Amino acid sequence: MNPQALLIFTMSLLLGSSTVISTNHWIMAWAGLEINTLSILPLISKTYHPRAVEASTKYFLVQAAASTLLLFSSMTNAWFTGQWDITQLTHPMSCIMLTAAISMKLGLVPFHFWFPEVLQGSSPMTSLLLATAMKFPPTVLLILTSPSLNYTLLSLMAIASTALGGWMGLNQTQIRKILAFSSISHLGWMTIILIYNPKLTLITFYLYSLMTAAIFFTINIINTLKLSTVMTAWTKIPSLTAMLMLTLLSLAGLPPLTGFLPKWLIIQELTKQELTVMATTMALLSLLGLFFYLRLAYCATITLPPNSTNHMKHWQTNKSVNMPAAVLTMLSIMLLPLSPMIMTTP
Repeated sequence: MNPQALLIFTMSLLLGSSTVISTNHWIMAWAGLEINTLSILPLISKTYHPRAVEASTKYFLVQAAASTLLLFSSMTNAWFTGQWDITQLTHPMSCIMLTAAISMKLGLVPFHFWFPEVLQGSSPMTSLLLATAMKFPPTVLLILTSPSLNYTLLSLMAIASTALGGWMGLNQTQIRKILAFSSISHLGWMTIILIYNPKLTLITFYLYSLMTAAIFFTINIINTLKLSTVMTAWTKIPSLTAMLMLTLLSLAGLPPLTGFLPKWLIIQELTKQELTVMATTMALLSLLGLFFYLRLAYCATITLPPNSTNHMKHWQTNKSVNMPAAVLTMLSIMLLPLSPMIMTTP
């Protein structure tokens, strides 16, 4: 892609996200989301592949429908209450429509069908943007309106997202689809605690983005997109492949890695709120995700390819291990000692 065009689209993404984060008016938030959508579409379709064009078309249709529903929700609330402020969403029907709109933006169950297909049709770096940066503005809107939302509806969607994200990821062989269902599962964890502790939702999102960025940078360096080819990745950079295994286990939430922190805090908060059954359900459903993370880590580091494999072994990678991948990987596995500081932050 032309560097000038890439710079324009990147700056537009920053502008759209900043607009949504900093505004209190629904129209400005809607405009920021639209800028984000129009900026990411060329990045999705830049490979000129039919699958990329299909992914960008699906993304456009879903995001356009979600933006329309969000605008209709805010207009309905303004019609009945006279308020355009984001934090003053009080009409029950507007709250339900907004929950549906944000769920479509984020890819929460039952509006999740587009997300794995769009990630599969995008390049690894564009998939990273879709899984992290593009979900930040809708998450901020969800946090700002959380006092007005229906907790029963959010809880059902959160449990369904965690269950389906883990269940659907079990039989996947494409790494990007595995990470897409991982994203859906983590969205369930963020949503379940939204009403009681919005700050914990943000912490979970930040740490999830950190770990996912480390994995996407790694698979971009070793140029591996399928489980069948990740088995030969150990011949390229063995040390990086070993770190990939630790990052995947961190994303699964195993102690003493960074990914254990948000799950631990969420289960602790749910127990404080006397929601022990819900906390137990979420903990059990995370075992589904643990299985496919372990399978991916097993294929990356332990499995040796058979001699009859059709994949050429690369004894040296063409790309050097860059600094962002190294820093993100280290943060993804070594942040747990900071948990007392995070827990005591007001």
